[in-house]
Amino acid sequence: MERVILHSDMNGFYASVECLYNPAIRDKPVAVGGDPESRHGIILAKNEIAKKFNIKTGEALWQALQKCPDLVIVRPHFERYLEFATLARNIYYEYTDQVEPFGLDEAWLDVSGSTRLFGPGVSIANQIRKRIRKELGITASVGVSWNKVFAKLGSDMKKPDATTYIDKDNYQEKVWPLPVSDLLYIGPATTRKLNRLGIYTIGELAHLDPKTMRRWFGKVGYLLWSYANGTDSSIVSAANAPIDIKSIGNSTTTPRNLETLDDVRITFTLLSESVAARLRSHRLLCNTIQIYIRDHTLFSFERQLKLPVATQLATEIAAAALNLFQTNYPGLGVAGSDVKPLRSLGVRACNLERETKWQQLCLFPEEQRRLDLMVLEHTIDSIRSRFGHSAIARGLMLTDRRLSKTNPREHIIHPPAWLRGSI
Repeated sequence: MERVILHSDMNGFYASVECLYNPAIRDKPVAVGGDPESRHGIILAKNEIAKKFNIKTGEALWQALQKCPDLVIVRPHFERYLEFATLARNIYYEYTDQVEPFGLDEAWLDVSGSTRLFGPGVSIANQIRKRIRKELGITASVGVSWNKVFAKLGSDMKKPDATTYIDKDNYQEKVWPLPVSDLLYIGPATTRKLNRLGIYTIGELAHLDPKTMRRWFGKVGYLLWSYANGTDSSIVSAANAPIDIKSIGNSTTTPRNLETLDDVRITFTLLSESVAARLRSHRLLCNTIQIYIRDHTLFSFERQLKLPVATQLATEIAAAALNLFQTNYPGLGVAGSDVKPLRSLGVRACNLERETKWQQLCLFPEEQRRLDLMVLEHTIDSIRSRFGHSAIARGLMLTDRRLSKTNPREHIIHPPAWLRGSI
């Protein structure tokens, strides 16, 4: 039986939801932007009217306003978007239990086993679009194909509120003329490299010798070649499938520049507490800590450190992050230093392993301190789960109310593991 894969993409999702809550802006160019006061001053999403002014996701608010002075910029309400994403997925689950989210507004559905109940793939796609429009008040574009890559390409081809069918008879006509950058997992850097090699369309990539792609890009090169030729066989994960978490991390753009080591210590502590709490909730330990640093000129880099002992303690994660920072970015806040103030920081726990009942203990007295810290941090988790994140805080947070008010749970990162599993 040939697979029937759908990819549903809700159009201008954030902006569409905001227009529902404020009908007065529905017929105006609307963009959901960051908070300028907290320096999250970029475009997160835009509606179809704003797209006509070439407003782009990720550009600064001032750039967008230069293109469209009448642009209505709305601050994001992520709790609303989570609610609508859940409602959409509940619709998907009525057609199949194989639903794999790809961000809040996108999802793959494998409806191969549902066609006898609900009709062919195109019919199911149209039913889903109609229900999203009627029940949620927003629109979606749906791609239908026999594999995930072409289904996603289909959902991107016609917007808003359209169904695109790509089958084995028409994919060369529909897919191969598209720019190679439209293919899943081909980003700007790979696009530039392919263009330098004379590859501009998906069809030109598909006609390459796979050995050539592997020589140029390694294993990923062969994978991209297979995507272009429609031979992707990756499965759509079931709704209850366990998540393969590769790493857990948080990053944030701070409400003001970080100019001293104490500023950095506060921010790393906030981020590390969130990372550690999620490590404990998933019963994971990390062996490596990675930090992300971006200064006020937007220059950024990452560094990582192997830990002597696997941990899920915020105290140890924060200490390792600060040590790594001081080693690679010395002189912050020191008089006469030309080190630039910082705009963003991030902490990531990598090289994860499962927490087990039996663990090797250290013979030295500091092991008891680690056990005491573990009990303490579990207690903090319990208090915060009952009374909110701000119910309890370290004394360090009282030294700068503006920096410490950031809720690190708003910056959760769970990197997708699909590409790795497809190689």
